[in-house]
Amino acid sequence: MGSEGKRAESSAAEIVFHGVTKRYPGRSAAAVDNLSLRIPAGEICVLVGPSGGGKTTAMKMVNRLIEITEGDILMDGQSVRSLEVIELRRRIGYVIQHVGLFPHMSIADNIATVPRLLGWPKARIHARVRELLELVGLDPVHDPGRYPRQLSGGQQQRVGLARAMAADPAVMLMDEPFGALDPITRDRLQQEFLRLHAEIRKTVIFVTHDIDEAIKMGDRIAILREGGVLAQYDTPDAILANPADDFVARFVGADRSLKRLALKRLSDIELLPVPNGDGSLYPTVAGSTTLRDALSLMLEEGRRELAVVDEVGAVRGLCSVEHVAALLAPEGQQER
Repeated sequence: MGSEGKRAESSAAEIVFHGVTKRYPGRSAAAVDNLSLRIPAGEICVLVGPSGGGKTTAMKMVNRLIEITEGDILMDGQSVRSLEVIELRRRIGYVIQHVGLFPHMSIADNIATVPRLLGWPKARIHARVRELLELVGLDPVHDPGRYPRQLSGGQQQRVGLARAMAADPAVMLMDEPFGALDPITRDRLQQEFLRLHAEIRKTVIFVTHDIDEAIKMGDRIAILREGGVLAQYDTPDAILANPADDFVARFVGADRSLKRLALKRLSDIELLPVPNGDGSLYPTVAGSTTLRDALSLMLEEGRRELAVVDEVGAVRGLCSVEHVAALLAPEGQQER
């Protein structure tokens, strides 16, 4: 991606919910009740919870697909209620589960929808379409002229991401974007989006019902209980280590210690020294491996230690079963 593209993908906005409530006429209970949280610019915030938790409603109030009853949402300090609706929505990318591509329009025309509405010159639109197709892993030469029906579900979802990013929005809203895909394609696109986000650093509000997806995708997670009440808002590791109450503990699952292991890679931890400096006696594993996968490999191999190697295959140190267990101990009890 050229320097112009990198500059174009630099915008992000802080989002702040201030006592946001949504009530529908004829219903006694609120759909979202007094929601307050701050999403730093450039982070992924995942809204997760049971059915009836108001997560999609909360997200749709950001671009005013659903209007706020009480409270306010600020985007870089400006109330979304103060902006003209069309202007607001052009500043926010929106990705949904079933993509919503226009079937009669080519891939290029689908991606160009908002830039064309904004009156961009044709040359700029053409360059932006090619840039985005390359960014999301599609062919910028052959894919622009194809139609949605000619693409797989995973490819269509990539086009949906490209369309959402076309006008360089400061914020992206993603409503269960990978929920309709098979597990292999879903995992691949999750990984691709995390790679993409590391490059573009948009502020993302991501809705899912899947706690494992929330842990994998989120810099921060907001767990909503039924009735749209915020149960806990924190980093994935903090929530897994210290659930706020029994509801959160049940929702994240009894295997939350194993889930924590999936958040860290061997390259993130201090490794044990190799006895006599000889790593050839141990099975090897890359530093990019998660602690959970490393523990699984030790169990499969019937070994208590693994040698961790760098990109060129040099041994950097050891990881052991006891080592991994110590990392899960409460603070103050580690390395005893």
